[in-house]
Amino acid sequence: MKKTTVSILLAITLLSSCKKDAAQDPVHFKSGPWRATLNVQDDKQLPFLFEVMEDNSLKIFNAEEVIDVDEVEVKGDSIIIKFPVFEGYVAAKFLDSVSISGSFIKESLDRVVPFKAKYREQDRFDIVSKPAHDVAGNWETIFSADKAEDRYIAKGIFKQNGNIVTGTFRTTTGDYRYLEGVINDNQLKLSTFDGAHAFLFTAQVTDSTMNGYFYSGNHWKEPFIAKRNEQYQLPSEDSLTFIKEGYDGLEFSFPDAAGNQVSLKDDRFKDKVVLIQIMGTWCPNCMDETKYYVDYYTKNKANNVEIIALAFEYAKTKEKAFKSIERLRNKLQVPYPILLAQYGTSDKQKAQEKLPMLNHVLSYPTTIFVDKNGNVRKIHTGFNGPATGQKYIDFKKNFEDFVHQLSTE
Repeated sequence: MKKTTVSILLAITLLSSCKKDAAQDPVHFKSGPWRATLNVQDDKQLPFLFEVMEDNSLKIFNAEEVIDVDEVEVKGDSIIIKFPVFEGYVAAKFLDSVSISGSFIKESLDRVVPFKAKYREQDRFDIVSKPAHDVAGNWETIFSADKAEDRYIAKGIFKQNGNIVTGTFRTTTGDYRYLEGVINDNQLKLSTFDGAHAFLFTAQVTDSTMNGYFYSGNHWKEPFIAKRNEQYQLPSEDSLTFIKEGYDGLEFSFPDAAGNQVSLKDDRFKDKVVLIQIMGTWCPNCMDETKYYVDYYTKNKANNVEIIALAFEYAKTKEKAFKSIERLRNKLQVPYPILLAQYGTSDKQKAQEKLPMLNHVLSYPTTIFVDKNGNVRKIHTGFNGPATGQKYIDFKKNFEDFVHQLSTE
């Protein structure tokens, strides 16, 4: 039996032990600031901050982002924290009234990451020395530069205030959302945690270079290098995915939660602009995109614009996949159809088999723009979320202008 599976079984035992502890007086989950850490590779600690409210709900902080967590259950000395939208959860025990120890668990992927939290600790990273450099600005970045199969490019976008650094890395498939950390002397550390992403970046920096490592949970580590380049731009997101020669357009038929097969040929989509959102409920960039699409759709449904989401889920069963879809729908109040395109894997090559007219599925999310005549007019790969600042503002304007153009043709 795999080590991760054993760890998950132990965590499930912890969950069931909550019932046995129900007769005990529950430990009071102290309101106020807490600092949590996840153990990643190389004995590194991935820190994040949260605040416990009077009603036991949480607020997780990543730079400008605040995540509200309202599914917190304390029984006896055990605690379960379920994060919004995503399937990840923390199963832990109170060691005493001011410290917690347990695991961050993603069952569908057999991933278990050691978790600890301490009350009243308020610094994400310690500040121990003055910064030797200012990293504010744009950075031309390559991840896994020496491995052709893993190599990819990115753009680092950072702000700095004293020792405190915030920003993100944009890639051709999306962004790494809200990163926050510090620079001590020439050592940069950034982290984020949102219930799905658990990212840590460490680097040694000069005025013009970065050399470091990217850790994702305790299952992935890769090197990255970067050089300062204020003019650097990534390839256009509208040029990376396209309809292959020999195909007239986009065709699919996938089920909704009620078992109804839905396709572009259905009457509700005739003579309308239709946006096809390729996504997954496990994907934080997809969550950011869905929040924006929900707002846009609510305001523009009357303008003959429809959205269909195609969910590619790594949940191991169809039932669990639809449960995840329903959870996302309820949390984000999604008013448009979310169809199950695939379950059991989020592998992009498998996804491309479901949509063979595409040259590839490069990114979750990807949006396909279909005009009123059923013609694919554009395919946008990835999503530049709110952590990207001006790029997000530019994306929204370009998106809304283009959809308005299609809807008035």
